[in-house]
Amino acid sequence: MEPRADTNGAATQQPGVLGSMLGWMSSLADPTRARALRLVESHELSVAELCSILQAPQSTVSRHLKVLSDEGWVAARPEGTSRLYRMSGETLDPAARRLWSLLREQAAGTVLAEQDDQRLQSVLAERRTQSQAFFSSSAGEWDRLRSEMFGDRFDRTALAALLDESWTVGDLGCGTGQWAEVLAPFVHRVIAVDSSAAMLKAARQRVSDRDNVELRRGELEALPIDEASLDAATLCLVLHHVPDPPTVLREVARVLVPGGRLLIVDMFRHDRIDYQRQMGHVWLGFERLQLEEWLRDAGFAAPRIVPLPPDPRAKGPALFAAAVRREATERRNGTHPGNSSRRASRPDRRR
Repeated sequence: MEPRADTNGAATQQPGVLGSMLGWMSSLADPTRARALRLVESHELSVAELCSILQAPQSTVSRHLKVLSDEGWVAARPEGTSRLYRMSGETLDPAARRLWSLLREQAAGTVLAEQDDQRLQSVLAERRTQSQAFFSSSAGEWDRLRSEMFGDRFDRTALAALLDESWTVGDLGCGTGQWAEVLAPFVHRVIAVDSSAAMLKAARQRVSDRDNVELRRGELEALPIDEASLDAATLCLVLHHVPDPPTVLREVARVLVPGGRLLIVDMFRHDRIDYQRQMGHVWLGFERLQLEEWLRDAGFAAPRIVPLPPDPRAKGPALFAAAVRREATERRNGTHPGNSSRRASRPDRRR
């Protein structure tokens, strides 16, 4: 737009500058557009890759990219059957660059930005190496849902810290027995507990060829396991389903030997309220400080909470692994039986 002349013949620049500024501000007012622009500032990304990182449908991402393109923020180039988007950079108006610099600085330290960066690194890794093909599971609906949300690799990665051939491990809230199946070849015994008869039926089919897996039905708040019976325990995507996590953690501490290990895999705090209605979630993930306090109160020492690398195809919130040990204090009756005496007293059978 050409600047208009005032009554004295001087050019009036302000209306054009103001109009441009308002357009730039409007285009960046949507948080998703700001997140997308931050991502394409440093990397050329396709619509599909942005969908994976932003966890948004293609129609939404395409609409936001069109707005950014119309305002001059991004440019696209063809790459095969796709189009790669990148921030326009040097072609931006200096005033637009100053506006973006301010917004980028404010957004950089947010939780969403950190999670976007994690997903970006996973997408870039997928470009460098051919991703391992996933095989569809026939274990039931729960397997499909969990795979769709979180991918099929996070549990294998997280379990590496637990493997010891002399251990008895509790798979607490075992569901269809995925973790029990992975653990069984590497440990002395797995005791898998779930409150759902349907889940245990599926788990029984999955571990039918393992004679060191024992399935038990029970509640996490009152585990059907003797005191100090486990060397280690896992709670995988379980804690957000229980009304009273502190009680569950105290119960887990009861069944662990002093110094026994607990591995929790669950979601960081998120805002997806629909999960409560669709999937029975009680908690919308957990804050780090909240979980650390619960663990210490339950008798666990020095919790380590580490974000897990996101699978590029996963649609669920960011996950963490929390690794802790039960405090190495003696039991209330003053005894501390060793592994051999505990194993001799427990029947070697599946239920």
